[in-house]
Amino acid sequence: MIYFTELENLTVFDVKGEYLGRVADLCVDPSQNALRVASYLVRTPKKDLLCITYEQMQSISVRAAQTVVPADQIRCYAPDESLLRIKKDVLDQQVIDVDHRKVVRVNDVDFDIQPNGGHTELRIVAANVGLAAAIRRLLQGGLAKHRIRTLTSLFPSKAIPWEFVNLIEPDPARRLKLRISYERLAELHPADVADILEELSRDEQKAVVESLDEETAAEVISEIPTEMQAALLESIPSEKAADIVEEMPPDEAADALQEMTPEASAEVLADMESDEAKEVRTLLGFEENTAGALMTTEFIVVGEEATLEGAIEALRHFEGKIESVHMIYLLGASGALTGAVPLGRILLANSSTPLKDLSNEEVISVAAHVDQRTVVDLFYKYSLVALPVVDEHSRLLGVVTADDVLELVVGRD
Repeated sequence: MIYFTELENLTVFDVKGEYLGRVADLCVDPSQNALRVASYLVRTPKKDLLCITYEQMQSISVRAAQTVVPADQIRCYAPDESLLRIKKDVLDQQVIDVDHRKVVRVNDVDFDIQPNGGHTELRIVAANVGLAAAIRRLLQGGLAKHRIRTLTSLFPSKAIPWEFVNLIEPDPARRLKLRISYERLAELHPADVADILEELSRDEQKAVVESLDEETAAEVISEIPTEMQAALLESIPSEKAADIVEEMPPDEAADALQEMTPEASAEVLADMESDEAKEVRTLLGFEENTAGALMTTEFIVVGEEATLEGAIEALRHFEGKIESVHMIYLLGASGALTGAVPLGRILLANSSTPLKDLSNEEVISVAAHVDQRTVVDLFYKYSLVALPVVDEHSRLLGVVTADDVLELVVGRD
């Protein structure tokens, strides 16, 4: 094992033993091998920057490095954004520790030295984020390297295996060149990703969200505070923002757009599919802090004469989030709300049973203009999991769900 702090400023000689300079940085070429050091950048006494490829490096240790070629066969470094530079792009940078679901700052990078057919290769092993790595950096150059190793062994060390490290690159073009993927991050629970987002800068948040698919991004954004949702959606292209908003529950989408500037909100709505945009515009039309503004328009309704088979068919064709569905609502001939059937009763009933026989004896509902305080009180009083919102003719407009009320209560407390 060898650390970047031990490699930085390492003396480099060519095959003839002539002094070339000192190691300034290490480069990885993700398009070839994401774990192997592809080249060594060496600063010469004249301040030129040489690029020694991994095939040209004969040996390397904590004492010195030597090439297998003479100085005249080593080219100067030409800037290349497709290369990952350890000092420039990793050291001191914030990265995402996917395994432990948090953001950390890299203090050092660990490498493994591997001989390979007459030359030496370095392989990235881990990003070091512990106290020992920080102390090692502070002492480097002031004490002999073996003494630093002995001293830092007394302090806690923490290394993240490189496979669990997600680099954050705000530039989309360079992200593509570096082949940075957030697939591992997308596998985490949206609430965990949301916690990670809150630790990042706006540009870093933008980089992560832009790299996620729309459905995952919507789930993640739904977990962060509304003000942050709005700011983040405003920071990304309106087309991408529209795709994300379309995947959000309509009530949460409306809340986020309400927080955005009128210009940005209008632009996102214009880029949305017409049906989704219509739903959100409807919710935006309700006065703030009312049941209408709190409700979602994703619910399941069937006629009051429907059987259990009809309910199951409606469930199969429901395009919203099924976990948010607690009731199937029954409508009379006039379109008025006449009943509500809990999903649990459907599971236990005979397939030919009329739904109205399974309906709650009394359906508690609320008008769209009722304030949120009343909505919360109704949930407490009747131990509700969902509360239908109706117009003056008892026609179903939407449903307030328990998770929305919980957010209200937590925010109010």
